[in-house]
Amino acid sequence: MPALLTHRLTTQLVQDEAQLRALLGEPAPLTCAKITDRLNAATRVFVERAPLVCLATSDAAGHCDVSPRGDPAGFVRILDERTLLLPERPGNRLADSLRNLLANPRVGLLFIIPGATDTFRVNGRAVITTDAALLAPSAVEGKAPRLGLLIDIEEAYTQCSKAFLRSHAWDPARFIDPAELPTGGQVHRAIQGEGFDAAHYDAERAERYRRRDGFY
Repeated sequence: MPALLTHRLTTQLVQDEAQLRALLGEPAPLTCAKITDRLNAATRVFVERAPLVCLATSDAAGHCDVSPRGDPAGFVRILDERTLLLPERPGNRLADSLRNLLANPRVGLLFIIPGATDTFRVNGRAVITTDAALLAPSAVEGKAPRLGLLIDIEEAYTQCSKAFLRSHAWDPARFIDPAELPTGGQVHRAIQGEGFDAAHYDAERAERYRRRDGFY
């Protein structure tokens, strides 16, 4: 018997799938029927039109990470109906996703298209490639990526609109003024103390972004 789950704030926890199903019920047959192991003419459109993808990975111990990936629409290339190529662009070099993949090849992708409330989910296995011939077509602004993720699709299916409809994510009337959010520099200062020069950090980062330093 698995050990009972615990949490410091409550004892009222769901302990197994039987208990979960008693609360949720079973999925409709049509919902299960949409899950396939490959793309088709309809679902490939979500990959071709998405400029934003969330990439989920975990390490060998199960520690999870979700990271956004964005580029011009269609940047995740369809190599065949069961294989995707996700280019790896320059970042902060923490390489959370890449380090995870070296220990655990399992990945999850969520394709998001601005204005569309349906999303597209892909689960599968990934490896990191340095194949220049495979990566060359992913060049942007004349720069090809040095790395990419070759993703073998195991599950592919659309996700219904409820999350985006509930959140009003694409309603301009509900957009937040970025000035209401803490800046990157302010977040650093909250961690490192009042001696951190948040304004200088933010100004330097804004200038790098203006020049598009390290974008490709």
